[in-house]
Order: sequence, then structure tokens, then C-alpha cells
Amino acid sequence: MDEYKNIIQILKKEVVPALGCTEPVAVALAASNAAKAAGDGVKHIKVIVSSGIYKNGMAVGIPGIDRVGIDIAAALGAVGGDPAKGLEVLENIDGKAASRAMELVDSEAVEVEVLDRSGVYIDCRVAADAGNGRCIIEESHTNIVLVESNGKSIGLSAGEKTGEKAKDDPRTWLQGKRISDIINLVREIPDEDIAFMLNGRDMNLAVARKGLQERIGMGVGYNLYSMIKKGMVSDDTGYYVSALTAAGADVRMAGVKMPVMSSAGSGNHGLTAILPVVAVAEKYGKNDGDLARGLALSHLVTIYIKNYTGKLSALCGCAVAAAIGASTGIALLMGATNRQIEGTIKNMIANVTGMICDGGKAGCALKLSTAASAAFQSALLAMDGVVVPCDNGIIHCSVEKTIQNLGKVSYPGMTETDKAILEVMVENSHTNKRDCAGC
Repeated sequence: MDEYKNIIQILKKEVVPALGCTEPVAVALAASNAAKAAGDGVKHIKVIVSSGIYKNGMAVGIPGIDRVGIDIAAALGAVGGDPAKGLEVLENIDGKAASRAMELVDSEAVEVEVLDRSGVYIDCRVAADAGNGRCIIEESHTNIVLVESNGKSIGLSAGEKTGEKAKDDPRTWLQGKRISDIINLVREIPDEDIAFMLNGRDMNLAVARKGLQERIGMGVGYNLYSMIKKGMVSDDTGYYVSALTAAGADVRMAGVKMPVMSSAGSGNHGLTAILPVVAVAEKYGKNDGDLARGLALSHLVTIYIKNYTGKLSALCGCAVAAAIGASTGIALLMGATNRQIEGTIKNMIANVTGMICDGGKAGCALKLSTAASAAFQSALLAMDGVVVPCDNGIIHCSVEKTIQNLGKVSYPGMTETDKAILEVMVENSHTNKRDCAGC
């Protein structure tokens, strides 16, 4: 059935492993392609990025090095990245590459320019002893639209394949479906066709368990879980959902060299779309088949919402997209009807809309914890008949229209908010060095 094929194609394209925060990693991917086109002996790197890419790359840990920022991500990608590995471009970074990357940054050989532009955009230019290279990524984190060597466009390898045209993109098909249609397709799709969803369970659960066992980053998940073990809070499903999801974010935002399964181009979205559903499945003893369906719906709803809110915006995508996806996966897992799942989405949009994105960083663990808890709560409430009335704020009687309203709040509604957030972050990056030396 063509619709099943579309579902599988979307999931296999949008749910992929990623090593490190996807914004700086996308910069590294562009730099690695530009450096490959330039040849040996990288001397200078210029990277031009959209405001959203810059915002999410300012303060997040990067695998393979104890530094943060777009500049070091570009340098790492240029001197040691493997362009064929996509979002795992930094997997093989060693000490030699890290040292060379730091030399480039410290000698001011890496230049970063920020455009007043929304969404995903990266233009990386590398000057080397052997020549010059350039790579542009646009619209999504792996959508390479140009690679140049010495000013001439060159063909792209399989590992550098560009995105599909909109008319051929299954995501366009998905956006034209009703939520109830998507739910029905997930209910009916053969088990063997979505068994690969469990790879995300295994990958992200390994990351989260590390965060539960070790205090990494802020240690939000570790401390929440410790409170459960000490008897300070109850050992219930809702609290476990929060702790497990936060633990995954702690590990990832600290730059620990462990891949996560991403969703809709974001590793944190992947953690949020997967871990709350996994936590509920564990607590309620659900089988792998049911879990795979819950995860498939979670990812599909996440992708559906991101089509309206945009890849990068002023809203926290983990809360307003991935956690909403997780809420539907949880509801499906627990036996909800289609109407109850739609009510779950409305509850989430009424609850978490307005949570801002102020960049990828250690503190994201708090937001993911809150969003995951809301996902579980929203599903339970909807299944008990508690759904936000249609005359409340941006909630419409149609769940599709409600999602469209959410998209309108994101863009153009919060365009100026996004600019203000970035201005504050840039100002903080300067004043914190002066005012908070002892913090």
C-alpha cells in the first residue's frame, strides 16, 4: 500500500542517528564537505549561519572536545569530520583533530557570521593549501544544496545526497492528512514494517540510563531519579517519565560521545519523542509491537507539527512538537481512541505553547523533563474525558486547525521574540565573562 510506503519512507528519513547537538553538527557537516572540496591543509574557515543555527550552537557541548560554539564545530568538521556519516560526522574525531581545531579557533582562523534569517541555513567556506571549498546546507540539517571546489559546482556523493523537491517529499503528503488518518495508518501497518522503531528505543535508552547512573551536565535526570530511590518522591510513572527524559538530555547536552536517535532533524526531539513513550511502556509492561506503534505515531505527529512551526523557531520544539508527539504515542500505547488522542494534542497545545527556545544547552534537561511530564498528564486527562474546550485561546474544534494555529503563533507570531532572545544571549555571552567569573 502506497500510504504505508510513505509512512515508512518518512520515518526512515526523519528518524536517524545523530552524534551531538544537530545545529553545531550540521555546521560540522557543512565544514567537512567544504574541506573535502578544498583539499589538504585547512588554513581558514568562514561559516555563515541563520540566527537559529547560531542560537542553538552557542552553549551546547560538542562530542570529542571540551569546548562549545559554532566556530569549534566548524573547525572540527573541517579537520576531522567524515562527510559520508551525515549527522554522525564527528564520530571519528581524535585528539590530533581536536588539537588542530583548537589551534584554528585560537588563531582566529575561523570566522562566524550570523544572518537575520530564520530556519536552517549554513554556508561554509574553507580555504586550504590545496584550494578552496564551499558547502551550503538549507531547510533541513542534512539538505546539502551546493558543494563547490575552487568556484565550480561538483557532484554530490550518496552520503551527501540533497533533499527531495517539495512535490515529491512524503512530508508534503503527510501534511495533507488528517490526524485521525495518520493514527489509523499506524494502527494498521504490519508489525514487521515498523519494528525498526525499536532501534531508537535501544539507542536513546542507553543514553538516558547513563544519565540516571552518573551525574552528567546539570544532572537533572540523575537527581530526579535519586529522589525516587531515596523515597523523597513517589516511584510513579509520571516521575519516571520526567527523570528518564531529563537524563537523556543531560548526557547529550554535555557532549558525551554517544549517538541518539533524532526526530525531525533534532536529537533532543528524538529523546523527547521516544523516551516518555518508552518509560510508559516499561511501567505498564507493554510489548514491543505496541511500543513500536506508539513510537511511530510519536515521530509522525512530531514531524507533522514541525511542518507548521518550522525547523527552528522561538518556540521550544521539544515541548511544542516532540512532546506532543510523545503524548499521542503514550495515548495510543494505553489504548486511547482516535478522539482521545486528538484531545491529548489539544491538551498539550493548551499547556506548553509559549515555552521558548533559548538555544541548546545544559538547561534543556529541565524543559524536556517538564514537557515529558505534561505529555503523560495530557494523555491521562484526555482518556478520562478532560479536554480543553474549543473556545479556549488558540484551541479549535478541529485538531488540525489547532496545530495550524500553533504554527501561526510560532511564525510569524514570535519572529521578533526570536530576535530578542538571540540579542539577550549574545549580550549574556559577553557580560557573563565580566560579571560571573566566580559562578
